[in-house]
Amino acid sequence: MTTLADGEWHRLHPASPLLRGGIFIVAVLGFIIANLRERLIDVFFGVPRYGGDPIDAILERGVVGWALIAVAVVLVLILVVFYLSWRMHTFRVTGEVVEVRSGMLFRSNRRARLDRIQGVNIVRPFIPRLIGAAKLEVSVAGQDANVQLAYLGSTLADQLRRDILRLASGLRQQPISAPDAALAQASRPGLAPASPHSPATAVADRARDLFAPELDPDAAPPESVVRIPPGRLIGSVVFSGFTVFVVLSGIALIVSVTAGGSDWLLVAFIPTLIGSVSFYFTRVTKSLRYSIAGTPDGVRVGFGLLTTSNETLPPGRIHAIGVSQPLLWRPFGWWQVRINTAGHSSTQGAAGEANTTTLPVGTLADVARVLELILPGFDSAEQQALIERGLRSKGGDDGFTNAPRRAAWLHPFSWRRTGYTVVGGIALLRRGVISRELVLVPLARLQSVAISQGPVTRMLRLASARLHTVAGPVSAYLGVVAAAEALVFFDRIASGAIVSAQSDTSHHWNQPIQGQPIQGQPIQGEPIHGQPTAAQPTWKKPNGVTE
Repeated sequence: MTTLADGEWHRLHPASPLLRGGIFIVAVLGFIIANLRERLIDVFFGVPRYGGDPIDAILERGVVGWALIAVAVVLVLILVVFYLSWRMHTFRVTGEVVEVRSGMLFRSNRRARLDRIQGVNIVRPFIPRLIGAAKLEVSVAGQDANVQLAYLGSTLADQLRRDILRLASGLRQQPISAPDAALAQASRPGLAPASPHSPATAVADRARDLFAPELDPDAAPPESVVRIPPGRLIGSVVFSGFTVFVVLSGIALIVSVTAGGSDWLLVAFIPTLIGSVSFYFTRVTKSLRYSIAGTPDGVRVGFGLLTTSNETLPPGRIHAIGVSQPLLWRPFGWWQVRINTAGHSSTQGAAGEANTTTLPVGTLADVARVLELILPGFDSAEQQALIERGLRSKGGDDGFTNAPRRAAWLHPFSWRRTGYTVVGGIALLRRGVISRELVLVPLARLQSVAISQGPVTRMLRLASARLHTVAGPVSAYLGVVAAAEALVFFDRIASGAIVSAQSDTSHHWNQPIQGQPIQGQPIQGEPIHGQPTAAQPTWKKPNGVTE
C-alpha cells in the first residue's frame, strides 16, 4: 500500500495549482462577463445592445486572429506557471517533522515538529470534493506555525493523517501491508470489491466525498455520540446576540423613517439585510452534519454541508474547556462547548466561528458526552453531578467553594454563582448569571496561577484569581473570591498542577513498550535530578495578599 509518510519527497494533487488559483480564475471570468454583458443580454434575453464592447472593437479593426493568438498565449502562460508551481511544491513526512518546500522565485521551507502537533484537520471544499481532493492542515503549537498540504487525494489525505498521528503518538510500527489493506477494503460492509481504477470505485469514492463527513469509516467510529437536529441548530442561530442587534436596528430604522426621516435609509438597510441572511446561512450550513467521536488517536470533530471539515485532536492537547449558556438559550436548555488549544487552524470551524467550537449547541446530556471524550477518566457519577451543579446551580452548598456575601458589593448579580472546586486533576471555575459559564482546566496543561488584589477588593477582604493557559476563547478566572480562600486556591492549584504534570503521559498515547522513554521523556516514576523541567514546575507562594 502506498504511503506518504516514508520520509521521501512527494508532490501534491496535480489539480492543486488550479484549485488554489480559483479566485484568480473567477476574477478573470468576472472581467470577461462584465465586458460582454450587453452581448450576453442580447443572446439570452433578446434585448438590443448598443455596442462598444471589446468584441465589437476587435471585429471592426479586423484583428480577430491576433486576439485569438493573445488569448492562446495567456492560457499557455497560465498553464506553464501552474505546472511549475506544482513541480516546485513538495512535502515529506519523517519520524520527526512534516516539511513543505514551495515557491518558484522566492523559496520557502516550513517544518512542523511531530511532538508539537496540536491537531490534524482535513478540509474538503465543495469544488475539490467533486474531483476527490482535500486539504490537510497540521496545527502546531506556536504563532503562524501551521503547515498546509493543499491539495491531496481524499484517500491519501485520510491515510496521511493516520500516519502523522501514529508517528506523533510515539508508535513506530510499520504501516499496514498491501494484502492486509486489500483484505480490509474487501471486508467493509456495503462496498463491493472493485478495481482501484474502475469507474465503479471512482463513483463510490465521489459519493462518499459528498454524503459522508468522514471518508474512511475505519478511521473513526461511524456513530457520533451527539446529534444536532436541524431545528435546534437553526434556533440557536436565530436566538443569538446578532439577531437582537438586527431587530433593534430594524426598529430604530422604522422609527426614524416614521418620524420623517429619509426613505433612503430603507435603501441603505438592504445591504445589511443581505449580509444578515448570508450570516445565518453560513452559520447553519457550517454546522450541519455535525459529528464527534473518539478514535485511538484522539477526538475527531466533523461538520459541514458544502465544505466539510474533520479535525482530530490528539490526547493531551486541550488546555481549557468552556461550557456556556447565553440568556436566550436558557428556556431551551441549550449549551455550547469551546476549547483552548496551543495550535489554531486557519479554517473556520463549526457555526462559522474559530476552529475551537467543539459543540455548537447541545443539551446537558450532549455536554456530558462531549466532556467524556475530551476529558478521559473524568466520567464518574460524582464528577458528572458536580459538572451539572456547576452549570445549573445558583450557589450554596453544592460542592463548590463560593464567593462570600460581601462580594455582592462588586458583583451584585453573579456573586452567588462565582466559585471553584478541584477534583480528579481538573479545576472547575463557575461564574456568570446572565450568561452561565463553567470552565474546566486540566491541571497537567496549566501554565501558571495568579491571585491579585486591588484597593477596593483589599478593603472588602476579597481577591481575584486567574489560571493561565494558552490563548483562546476560554478565560479561566474568578472575579471575586475571599482573600483567605484565595491563598487556599493558590496552594491547591499549584500542588495539583505539579502532581498532574508528573503523572501525565497523554502526549505519547501509544508507547511501544510500557515505561519506555520516548524522545527524551523520563521513565514513569523515575526521579529527575538537576533543574526542574516542564514536567516538574516550581511555584512560589504569592506575597501581598492580605486576609
